[in-house]
Formats: sequence, structure tokens, C-alpha cells
Amino acid sequence: MDVSDLLIEAYDRLPDLVRAAVDGLTPEQLHRAPGPGANTIGWLIWHLTRVQDDHVADLMDTDQIWASGDWAGRFGLTADPGDTGYGHSPAQVAAVRPESAQALIDYYEAVSGRTRQFLAGLRPADLDRVVDEAWDPPVTLGVRLVSVAEDDLQHVGQASYVRGLIGAD
Repeated sequence: MDVSDLLIEAYDRLPDLVRAAVDGLTPEQLHRAPGPGANTIGWLIWHLTRVQDDHVADLMDTDQIWASGDWAGRFGLTADPGDTGYGHSPAQVAAVRPESAQALIDYYEAVSGRTRQFLAGLRPADLDRVVDEAWDPPVTLGVRLVSVAEDDLQHVGQASYVRGLIGAD
């Protein structure tokens, strides 16, 4: 197995997990927090998708999918490419209101498809390219891709857990 196939294997697990976390939920359930100040399922899935969209677009030196079409409108938001949910306050979490579970699935699938295309073209030497010098040590492409996958897996697991807490199963 080469590096491209390995990363595709990891990232290809996420779409089914995202669908399972939101399938059949109403907009109200997507917006229901399990407790005061807690993250909602809608916010968690939106956030993990925003992080992947933001980071992979940066790696590809292209625009984010979020900034095209009416993705933001489907979530009750504006198309601010800098807003990935990082550091959101409870009020900002509550402002993320997906119109449906399908909106979350559609956005994730659009981002995931682009990520898969990017991963398919990777070669082993690409992983050593420094992509962020703001850290010590500087972040390489390989480290960034593992970080995004790890973040997405944690958040989709949290969304599935919240689904159980709000009694959506």
C-alpha cells in the first residue's frame, strides 16, 4: 500500500460516519445541545467539515468550497472563509443552524470528494513538504493531513455520542 492509498483509506471512513451521525435527524435535533454551552450535532459536523475544507484548500492553494455556492446560507451563516468554528463561543455554536441533515451530508461530501482527489495525487516525498512554519517544529504536509483526520474522527465521534445523549436513536 502506498501513502496515497493509506491516507485515502483513513479519510474514506469519514463519510459513512458523518452520515450515521446525522441520518434521520430533524433540524431541531441537529441544533439541540445536550447541556448548556455544549456543542450540537449540527455544529460538530459543520466544524469538522469546515476544518477539512479550510486546511485542504490551503494545501491545494485554492478557494474553500464553503466560499462557493450557497453553503453558508444552508447553515444560517455568512460565507466567511476564516470561520471554521475554532474558538467558538456558545452563542456562535448556537448560530450554526443547518437547514437539514442533508445539508451537512452534502457539504461534507463535496469537501470529502476534493480531499480524496488531492490525496490520490500524493507521493511519499510530498509528505515532508513544510506547509506551516508558524509552529516549532514546522508542520509538514504529512503531519497536517494526520491532524485533520484525527480532528475529524474525534468530532464525528462526539456527534455520535451527542446523538445518543439527546435521545435521537
